[in-house]
Amino acid sequence: MKGKVVWITGASSGIGEATAYEFAKHGAKLVLSARREEELERVKLKTGLNPDDVLVLPMDSEDYHHFEPHVNTVLSHFGQIDILFNNAGISQRSFVIDTDISVYERLLKIDLLSVIALTKAVLPHMLERKSGHIAATSSVAGKVATPGRAGYAAAKFGLHGFFDALRAEVYDHNIGVTVVCPGYIKTDISKNALASDGSQYGKMDSNQMKGMPPEICAQKIFQAILKNKAEEYIGGKEVIGVYLKRFLPGLLARIVRKQAPK
Repeated sequence: MKGKVVWITGASSGIGEATAYEFAKHGAKLVLSARREEELERVKLKTGLNPDDVLVLPMDSEDYHHFEPHVNTVLSHFGQIDILFNNAGISQRSFVIDTDISVYERLLKIDLLSVIALTKAVLPHMLERKSGHIAATSSVAGKVATPGRAGYAAAKFGLHGFFDALRAEVYDHNIGVTVVCPGYIKTDISKNALASDGSQYGKMDSNQMKGMPPEICAQKIFQAILKNKAEEYIGGKEVIGVYLKRFLPGLLARIVRKQAPK
């Protein structure tokens, strides 16, 4: 990873921030993107890298029709993009019957369409070089949908379909594609989640509070990308749900029906 240019979205906190530090430890050069520029500057300072080796690039994931200028900025600064880690996203805590359609529209924009758009914007550069790696943060909820997260699950399920197809399309071009599926990681994802009316949920889930530290998650993400794994499931016992769905779907369905959002 030494000298590789790694672009991380959602880099101002949580998994994205922790992953930035993990790549920095291994000598990568970083592009840090999120909406909050002051937080990105804080992360840049904490990486301990030479300032010239970290590009702070504020970006709004909902403005996904205008990503190409951002790609040009990165290429102008570093000359290449070796790894794109699509990590920006937002979650949800609301039942279908209560949820305004605008909430689903926003979830799909941020968690699915923006990821597709940035991937498409970077892909021509990687194809030209016949080298690169594209990673994305899905979720265990991208494999196992649970009550209160229907829109979030829909967006994350969509990521798997998109990247499964892309992985096959770019295989002969020496481009890797990795989808990481975190379970309960101790971040503010539930606090920042959307409520039924689109407002901020504002509460820390109990499962999230007891979740894996983001630093451990970041180490697993780094290794998954390094080993060019297609998918990586990260977390505790909640990851078992992925295997139950594959081998014992009826049992999983009964378990999920009893799950209250928490």
